[in-house]
Amino acid sequence: MAETSPSLLQTDETFRQNDAGAAFVLQSKGEWWHAGFHLTTAIVGPTILTLPYAFRGLGWGLGFLCLTVMGMVTFYAYYLMSKVLDHCEKAGRRHIRFRELAADVLGSGWMFYFVIFIQTAINTGVGIGAILLAGQCIQIMYDELSPNGSLKLYHFIAMVTVVMIFLSQLPTFHSLRHINLGSLLLSLGYSFLVVGACVNAGTSGTAPPKDYSLESSKSARVFSAFSSISILAAIFGNGILPEIQATLAPPATGKMVKGLVMCYTVIFITFYSVAVSGYWVFGNKSNSNIFESLMPDEGPALAPTWVLGLSVVFVLLQLLAIGLVYSQVAYEIMEKKSADTKQGIFAKRNLIPRLVLRTIYMILCGFFAAMLPFFGDISSVVGAVGFIPLDFVLPMLLYNKTYKPPRSSLTYLINISIIVVFTCTGLMGTFSSTRKLVMDAKKFKLFSSEVVN
Repeated sequence: MAETSPSLLQTDETFRQNDAGAAFVLQSKGEWWHAGFHLTTAIVGPTILTLPYAFRGLGWGLGFLCLTVMGMVTFYAYYLMSKVLDHCEKAGRRHIRFRELAADVLGSGWMFYFVIFIQTAINTGVGIGAILLAGQCIQIMYDELSPNGSLKLYHFIAMVTVVMIFLSQLPTFHSLRHINLGSLLLSLGYSFLVVGACVNAGTSGTAPPKDYSLESSKSARVFSAFSSISILAAIFGNGILPEIQATLAPPATGKMVKGLVMCYTVIFITFYSVAVSGYWVFGNKSNSNIFESLMPDEGPALAPTWVLGLSVVFVLLQLLAIGLVYSQVAYEIMEKKSADTKQGIFAKRNLIPRLVLRTIYMILCGFFAAMLPFFGDISSVVGAVGFIPLDFVLPMLLYNKTYKPPRSSLTYLINISIIVVFTCTGLMGTFSSTRKLVMDAKKFKLFSSEVVN
C-alpha cells in the first residue's frame, strides 16, 4: 500500500480542522471497494425499471445505441473527473466537493454557486423520489394483501419517512458502506427477478402481443426520443463523484477507477438485461415502471406473485440506501457550520444539531413526496437540466482546463464534441420533458393516493 505524503496529510488535516462537513460527513477512511459500493448505489437503482419505457421511445436499434453511448460517455466522464481530482491532490489541493473543484479549476466564483444549486436540486429531488417510490412499493404490497384497505399513499410515505429519519442519523458517508454493499446485492437481486418474470411472461400463453412500432407522427417520435434520452441521462447520472471520492483514505489517487470498474460491471449486467427483457415482452406498451406492465390493472399478473413480491421488497430496501446516499451533500452543507470540529462527532454539542437538522430535512422530503405524487415528470426535467451539465459537460471542461491537451489532439476534439452534443441534447431534453410535464398537468392532484406516471 502506498505511503501517504506527510505534507499532503498535514494539508488535509489542517483543512478539516475548521470544516465539520469535511471532518465528519465526508470522513476519509474508505477503500476503493467502498467507493464502488457508494457509486453503484448512486447509479444502479430502481430507475433501471424504466429502461423498457425508454426503449419504447427509441426502438431496438436506437435504444441499444443510446444505452451504449450513454454508458461509454459517463464512464469516460467519471474517469476524467477522477483524473482531475487525482491531479489536484498531487498538487496539494485535495478537493472533496464538486462545487469547490469546479470553482478552483475553472477559476470562476459563479461556478461554485451554479454547481451547488444543481447538486441541491438533484440530491433533494432524488431524496423525495426515493421516499415516494418506497411508499408506492409498500402500497403495492398492501393493495395485494388488502384490496379494500383504508390506508392511502401518504400513510406509507409517512412510514418510510420515519424509517429514513432513523437511518439518517448515521453520522458519516463512510458509515453507509455496509448498507451500500447490501444495496449493490439488492440491485442484482431484483434485476434477475424482473428478467425472469419478463421471460416467463413472454413465453406464457397470456403474453401480450409484441409491437415495437414507434409514434406515427414524426414530430411525436422526435419528442419521445429526446424524452427517452433524458431518462437515460438521469439513470446514468450521479452528480456526486467528488464527494464519493472524498470518502477514500488519502492518497485517493487511482482508487476511484477501480470503484468505477466495479460499478460499471454491475451496470452492464443489470441495465442491458432489464432493458432487453422488458422491451422484448411489452414493446411499445411498456409502462414507466416494469412492475405495472407485469401487474396490469385488468387480468392476472404475468409473473408468479412471490417473484413480484420479493422484487418489490428488494426495491423498497434499496430505495432507503439511495435516499441516504443522496442526502449526504445536504448534510455536509448543513453541518459545515452547525457542528464543532473541536468536539467529538458524538458529543452532545454535535449530536443534537445533527439530530434536529437531519430530521427536519427528511420530514420536508417526506412532505413533498406526499404532496407531489407525480414526481416522475419533474424528475425528467431535473435530469435534463441537472445531470447533463454535471455528468456530460463539466468533466470534459475540467479535464481540458487541467491537462490542457492540444486543440488538435484527439482527446480535446472528443471532449469538445461531447460537450456540444450533450449541451444540445440537454436543451432538447429539457424542452421535451417540460412539454410532457405540461401535457400531464391535468392529471396532477396534490396529496393523491395514486402516482402519476
